[in-house]
Amino acid sequence: MRSHLLNRTTAEDYRRSVTAGVEQVAARFASVERPFSGMDADGLGPVIDAIDLDRPLGDTAAALDELGEVYLRDAVYFHHPRYLAHLNCPVVIPAVVGEAVLSAVNSSLDTWDQSAGGTLIERRLIDWTADRIGLGPAADGVFTSGGTQSNLHALLLAREEAKLRPEEFGRLRILTSECSHFSVQKSAKILGLGPDAVVSVPVDREKRMQTVALAAALERCAAEGAVPMAVVATAGTTDFGSIDPLPEIAALCDRHATWMHVDAAYGCGLLASPTRRELLDGIERADSVTVDYHKSFFQPVSSSAVLVRDRSTLRHATYHAEYLNPERTVRESIPNQVDKSLQTTRRFDALKLWMTLRTMGADGVGQLFDEVCDLAAEGWRLLAADPRYDVVVEPRLSTLVFRYVPDRVRTSADVDRANLYARKALFASGEAVVAGTKVGGGQYLKFTLLNPETTTADIAAVLDLIAGHAEQYLGESLDRAC
Repeated sequence: MRSHLLNRTTAEDYRRSVTAGVEQVAARFASVERPFSGMDADGLGPVIDAIDLDRPLGDTAAALDELGEVYLRDAVYFHHPRYLAHLNCPVVIPAVVGEAVLSAVNSSLDTWDQSAGGTLIERRLIDWTADRIGLGPAADGVFTSGGTQSNLHALLLAREEAKLRPEEFGRLRILTSECSHFSVQKSAKILGLGPDAVVSVPVDREKRMQTVALAAALERCAAEGAVPMAVVATAGTTDFGSIDPLPEIAALCDRHATWMHVDAAYGCGLLASPTRRELLDGIERADSVTVDYHKSFFQPVSSSAVLVRDRSTLRHATYHAEYLNPERTVRESIPNQVDKSLQTTRRFDALKLWMTLRTMGADGVGQLFDEVCDLAAEGWRLLAADPRYDVVVEPRLSTLVFRYVPDRVRTSADVDRANLYARKALFASGEAVVAGTKVGGGQYLKFTLLNPETTTADIAAVLDLIAGHAEQYLGESLDRAC
């Protein structure tokens, strides 16, 4: 079994096996004609369940052949131009090369004596990102597993900076827009806050937080003896890509001495945009910021970070263990990233972004994000001119929320069911993948455009497919009613 360990004696086996895997994936990418096979769990489940994991194949080539049947054939391929569903991006090749390197070397980014240069590369990328945001010379941060962890980390720091005793946590409030990410509510629960801790602030027609409503909510907190622990502004909501009015929110946070966190998990691509950076004006005034490079920097999952204006606040996540990061290492100026992180063992995910920037440059990444934002604007014009569809809001980033509306008068329940059916039928066909959400209680569909290879012709074709499925459902339901 030692023959399977990666070391100097097996380096050639490693080269051969990885090359075979790359060739199989490359062949699959070259031949994929639609984003999904249409396979369902009932069809694939028994195939996977029938595999006896206690009887190994003994050969990487055989395992790869089997993988082609149980995974690669029926994977959902984000690189296909008609994958239009969630915040999943096609990935850039330099980042995939970085992924291969980091997986093989297997550095753990918790302590210097497990990562050395990896520690310094991560720190350099944190400084680079903080500089792009404009957080100032005292800024710092750490890579995380994703936006949910980044938001949790930031809100932990905000809770501790509020300086209340645990028995007083019931007084703490987090104010955020009604369109913000659900991880805000999840974080409040994990942090032991009360059931009323998260205050939902209404949004305007463009799905941006209403600052008048935020001001009123902050005043109510003061009147009721509640403590506004943090305001979470969103720079790129999941459903609409809307960006809250960051300068106005920052001014209110200053007035009420409240921590300002900006969830820029989606909108962080604007940090590299040659043409749209001003959409993030005001983010430089945040106390903490979430960025997800694996959304709009075209990085493989996972690649995220949380950044703070004042590095001293990261002490709230610091614990010392004699076997890992004893306190003396601080005095010795040994750069242990575990001192800042909620995680201990942690992948060298920063390497993927490093390889990307060193190969493509920030402008190259930003140009790709600009392309999908431009595409969304074109898609919005298509939808606005199409009488079959109702589109909710003009996009700021690359998301379109809309629904099919039949030409004949139907009940709202009929319209909801037709849109749900169209989404499911489209997924089952494998011809395209779209997302869904609710707006005002009604069922809507969603395009999240993160692939620069997608064209307006693709969007138009998918809209025709959706309409066809919806019309088929409504026709069949009318027949049944008769």
